[in-house]
This record gives sequence, C-alpha cells and structure tokens, in this order.
Amino acid sequence: MTELDTVIHAPARLRVVSTLAALSAGEEITFAKLQKLLDMTAGNLSTHLRKLEDAGYVRQTKEFAGRRPVTYLALTSDGRRAFEDYTTTLQDLLRGAGS
Repeated sequence: MTELDTVIHAPARLRVVSTLAALSAGEEITFAKLQKLLDMTAGNLSTHLRKLEDAGYVRQTKEFAGRRPVTYLALTSDGRRAFEDYTTTLQDLLRGAGS
C-alpha cells in the first residue's frame, strides 16, 4: 500500500495545497489573500509554506507594488503532481476501507 505524503498530509498544509491546486496552472495568489482565505496567522502560514517550498511543492515570488512588498504563491509542477498522487492514494485508501 502506498503511503500518504506526510508533507501534504498535515491539516494546515493540506488546506494550503488544496487551495493552490484550485488555481489554474501558472496562476498565482498573494500571501495576504491566501492568509485571509485560510484564516491563518502570517507566522503559521509562513511556517507551512516554508515546509512546502523546501519540498519543492510551492513557489514564492516576491515583488514590489509601489513601495510595498508583495509575495505571490503558486504550486510548482511537482507540487501539482504530488497533490494529484496524494488525492489518488487517499481515494484508494477509502475504497479499501469500504471493502
């Protein structure tokens, strides 16, 4: 049996990845908007994003809007593939539990 990806499986990171996966490939969301959508503190979200970025699942792009820094977030192709594998594994586990 295949194991669930522990990087994604943590509840907060699963919320982050599933939200980013809902975006079209190549689409980005700002840190502030993601924080608001998920109702997470900046520190908590940053911690989980760092773990996802270290795994190669999330890409952060920092730019300036005027004089204010803005961070944009997106799933990488590896992150999108990992989430697809995660959901497939979860569905397989649930089907097996029903047997």
